[in-house]
Amino acid sequence: MVVCGDDGLAHRLAAELRGVHGEQVTLVVPPDERTARTPVAGRARAASALLDRVVSAAVGRGTGNVPAGGTGSGGASAQRAVEERLLEAADPTEAVLAEAGVEGAAALALVYDDDETNIRAALTARRLNPRLRLVLRLYNRRLGQHIEELLDQAAALAAGSGEGAADGVEASTTVLSDADTAAPALAAAAVAGTTKVVQTDSLLLRAVERVPSRDGRIADRGLCTLALLSANGTGPAGADGSSDGDEAGPRLLPDDDEVRRAGGRAAVVLEDVSAAPGGPASDMAGRGMGVVPPLASLFSRRLRWSLAGLVGCVVALAVALWVVADVHPLSAFYLTLLDLFAIDNPALGQPVGRQVLQLLSGLVGLLLLPVLLAAVLEALGTFRTASALRKPPRGLGGHVVLLGLGKIGTRVLTRLRELHVSVVCVESDPEARGLATARRLRVPVVLGDVTQEGVLEAAKIHRAHALLAVTSADTTNLEAVLYARSVRPDLRVVLRLYDDDFAAAVYRTLRAAHPQASTRSRSVSHLAAPAFAGAMLGRRVLGALSVERRVLLFASVDVAGHPELEGRTVGQAFRAGAWRVLAVERQASVPASYALRPGDRVVVAATRRGLADLG
Repeated sequence: MVVCGDDGLAHRLAAELRGVHGEQVTLVVPPDERTARTPVAGRARAASALLDRVVSAAVGRGTGNVPAGGTGSGGASAQRAVEERLLEAADPTEAVLAEAGVEGAAALALVYDDDETNIRAALTARRLNPRLRLVLRLYNRRLGQHIEELLDQAAALAAGSGEGAADGVEASTTVLSDADTAAPALAAAAVAGTTKVVQTDSLLLRAVERVPSRDGRIADRGLCTLALLSANGTGPAGADGSSDGDEAGPRLLPDDDEVRRAGGRAAVVLEDVSAAPGGPASDMAGRGMGVVPPLASLFSRRLRWSLAGLVGCVVALAVALWVVADVHPLSAFYLTLLDLFAIDNPALGQPVGRQVLQLLSGLVGLLLLPVLLAAVLEALGTFRTASALRKPPRGLGGHVVLLGLGKIGTRVLTRLRELHVSVVCVESDPEARGLATARRLRVPVVLGDVTQEGVLEAAKIHRAHALLAVTSADTTNLEAVLYARSVRPDLRVVLRLYDDDFAAAVYRTLRAAHPQASTRSRSVSHLAAPAFAGAMLGRRVLGALSVERRVLLFASVDVAGHPELEGRTVGQAFRAGAWRVLAVERQASVPASYALRPGDRVVVAATRRGLADLG
């Protein structure tokens, strides 16, 4: 496996492939490690050293592509080979890729932060090795679809000409985004009770957290139980699952006996949601994205009250004229409107009451003219500035303050709006890529440096439900959270941090300092690395579910060639703590007694180790 990148995701992915899956890895990073975030790189190497302890076990089982050479000694030789294959290069040129061994590699991951760099390297790598399995990190999803089709077509043409046909390796191209992988977990962490959704074809599955009742039972277990949360996971102190490896930690994919024994522990259960047009999913995505603003937003509240007062005055004058002049009600309204608009119809020779009412109607008409002019100007201004940034409205409360509108922030904003969550964004860069999305979704934005006093107050942080800090600077996120906690000690906070070790340390400190509040820290590389690793190993990873500080993967797997699945029933194709078959693709409903056939493709929920064992 060859991994090329310039940030923490590359190091996390290399550690994932080597430590969890037992693969030989060549890591290509820039020579100046300051561009690769030195703290992240250093901690990633330290974490990978711990993961390398399980390499010998993986070699003993025969998993991965580590060459045979014993158990413990084989693991050590694999570690030495990996260290020798750490290359430093500014750009993934053809010479660098050739030196990294792309021509004989099974898979190549290009996880540079720049889309153009990844695309250029992918085109070169496909030419060097047509049978190579490519995994690209691209933020532009539409461009990613076209690049994926182009590279797959090039691989198919090369296979047709006979290149790479001898070894039977199936070339493929997978385009992933760390932003798309991490955004659902970040958004769900900021909002209590939200769901994590995984979709494949017409099947829509969601994982929901269930809290036990007073008697310690969970009424609705859904289709199955995906995880049992830590013993303290339901309280603020256990919001992020610092289990420290004890028995009270989270349990992924428990069996029925363990679920029955785990009384009083919250659980993550799986539910089936209809994905038909007009269903819940399409209804979520269709709201809050209109181009024309609602009628109520055309006029301010003060102007609406002014118009209502004038209408009340007109009605009162018409009723008074009806009583005083003893005319028909419709005629009274007609004469009142004539007087209101100063149409020449003087009440000469009329009773005094009629003349007084005419003067009052003319006075109200004078008041009406500036109000009508203000209404017209305000409405035109609203339409003219429909593409401009909105300010947080007065009286706003119960919202989520989203800090940062970069790659991750933009995806998180879209996810929150799909969940109908009220959001106020804070961004310091007036040219940030997420501002266009905020305009389209009509989300209020505060432009300013969050470290400056008054910026979070402008975002109504004192009345917010949660703060979600997802800027690219860890110190900025941490400073914003600490200041927000000084304003609201009980505020729910979610931090996006690059380094997983740093994220765990920050979480523990904030939890200890504010035990009554909910604190969650998330490392994007930690959430995204399993999906990238699964794609490099040829697995179709559909999504990742964050269960406290562990990750549960959803993948699509072909039954053919898997003795753990082929010929077994859906109920039998289950290993507690490793994997569980959730559904069979292209099947409306599948009972537990359904026997899996070689032509079937199943959707499985698996741990990282379980997905590696499936091979």
